Amino acid sequence: MNEKIAVSGLLPEEISEQLNTTPSFRGKQIFEWIGKGVDSFDAMTNLSQELRNSLSQKAVLRCCEVSRVLKDPDGTIKLQITLNDGLAVETVLLTDKENRKTACVSCQVGCAMNCAFCQTGHLGLARSLTASEIVEQFLYLEKYAGPLDNIVFMGMGEPMMNLPAVRKAISVLTDKRGRNLSGRRITLSTSGVIKGIYDLADNGPLIRLAVSLTTADPLLREQIMPITKTNPLEELRKAIDYYAKKTGKRVTLEAALLHDTNTSAESAENMINFAKGIDVNINLIPWNPVETLPFTEPSNNECHRFVEKLEKAGLNVTLRTRRGREIGGACGQLGKTLSDKIVEGKKLSGSKKYGNGED
Repeated sequence: MNEKIAVSGLLPEEISEQLNTTPSFRGKQIFEWIGKGVDSFDAMTNLSQELRNSLSQKAVLRCCEVSRVLKDPDGTIKLQITLNDGLAVETVLLTDKENRKTACVSCQVGCAMNCAFCQTGHLGLARSLTASEIVEQFLYLEKYAGPLDNIVFMGMGEPMMNLPAVRKAISVLTDKRGRNLSGRRITLSTSGVIKGIYDLADNGPLIRLAVSLTTADPLLREQIMPITKTNPLEELRKAIDYYAKKTGKRVTLEAALLHDTNTSAESAENMINFAKGIDVNINLIPWNPVETLPFTEPSNNECHRFVEKLEKAGLNVTLRTRRGREIGGACGQLGKTLSDKIVEGKKLSGSKKYGNGED
């Protein structure tokens, strides 16, 4: 039996080619409807009933489904998305004080980076997502919350290790014939994959880059972020500087603040030395508790002392407000309720109900 094609990750020309729609503008019409968030071919009222029936036989508008919805009192929404092979990921809607809405999407099922302070990193990696599976997270969040202002690739997984699919998802979401999201409203966060940073700088797309630094102490970073062993801090700094100069965009350095681990005066001085001379902002995020991990939340005074030291050195610093903690939707908490599905998913044969229409 032939697989149905998941069209949510395709551009208009690809839709026309893979679904054999004629005339060619039918692909554009279908693409426009996808950008509007419709989840049924029957809703595409400018297509004939015969064409809609034909499309339903060979394609799907959603290859994933929402299996769980969690809402935090602070307005955060977390969706559990079940994929067509039974695996699952989580995606989060964040709303700030100005009521701007941001989709925090996942790019992999689990993560191979194994950062010591992150729940997702302790799940291991089952597989990378397709462009369709990434795009659909954004579309589902818009279904629940209305039009979104931003998208950040800060969910489960390391975006640089799935860059082709991430690029394709961005091309679909930013295409003017569809959803038309501005590239200025897209941020990709990496744990520090140097090769990927250069690739993104040289080959695009032109988006914002965030780097999860956490500490600029090489030995400590190796302990809590194993990627440092193959992507050393000195070379990472060069890559960040290259990206900022090549794209003209300021890079964000992120740091999860861990009590009595990376909040000392020496830690602040290391970060100052790392950041000085390159065009960066610094986002500090007090660590969100994960009961199975051996860290403690920093106190308010601990955080503010750290901020003060960086600001006195002339750095641009923001201490982030934590959101979504009650539903496991805050930074570093994703994946707690998915561990069984991800572990079981590694045993799957890989059979699928749908193809993604991608190479």
